[in-house]
Amino acid sequence: QVQLVESGGGLVQAGGSQRLSCAASIPPYMTYALGWFRQAPGKEREFVAAWSGGTTSYADSVKGRFTISGPTEGTVYLQMNSLKVEDTAVYYCAHRWGGILTGRNNYGSWGQGCQVTVSS
Repeated sequence: QVQLVESGGGLVQAGGSQRLSCAASIPPYMTYALGWFRQAPGKEREFVAAWSGGTTSYADSVKGRFTISGPTEGTVYLQMNSLKVEDTAVYYCAHRWGGILTGRNNYGSWGQGCQVTVSS
């Protein structure tokens, strides 16, 4: 599996911004996708955003507010703007071989998760 190390979680006020980082060491010999998922207490892990070869995809709930960038020097970023209380969750970066898919079961490697708490 691919090793993914996340950083950037924390507490932020509603309306604020935060950036998550995911450092990955990925063999470059085939197509891959890097995604961000999140899981709030009592809810299923849901797709947030993904990147593959310059193509990006976003969940409707974050479109226009979140931006996935990268990887740059092995690191993919999730820039989160205009944060809402409902964005509170543990955020996970993930890797899969192949292009972008939104289902969590399609990803074989996962970061350790970062708690993002948005307060009002």
